[in-house]
Amino acid sequence: MSNKFQPGIKFRSIHDFLNHISEDESLIVDTLRNLILEEIPDVKEMLSYNVPFYSRKQRICHIWPASIPWGNTPMDGVQLGFSKGYLIDHPAIEMGGRKEVGVMTFHKLHDIEEDLIRSLLLEALLIDNET
Repeated sequence: MSNKFQPGIKFRSIHDFLNHISEDESLIVDTLRNLILEEIPDVKEMLSYNVPFYSRKQRICHIWPASIPWGNTPMDGVQLGFSKGYLIDHPAIEMGGRKEVGVMTFHKLHDIEEDLIRSLLLEALLIDNET
């Protein structure tokens, strides 16, 4: 397990991704991942941009730990991103100047409010069902 991303690395599987991130990130990622898989049982999980994305009809959400770079954009914590975040009206979702994707950032495991995440995932699922 490493917490420093090596340029050019391309994960072949979710397992490879999970083995690469730090223990702190892994605890948060595992919790978010389990919530997504429980709330949307028929969701498809796949790696894109070296991080897990979740979709049914379209992309619903993703999990992006700071140890996996996104271009030159500095990050901290672990982001849970909602692909249609602009359609979810909740103050916990930050748009940060983006037009579509809204995110929540978690720095510690206890930052995760499971009931809130479940509620937002169900709303994202409803949006996916409408498209």
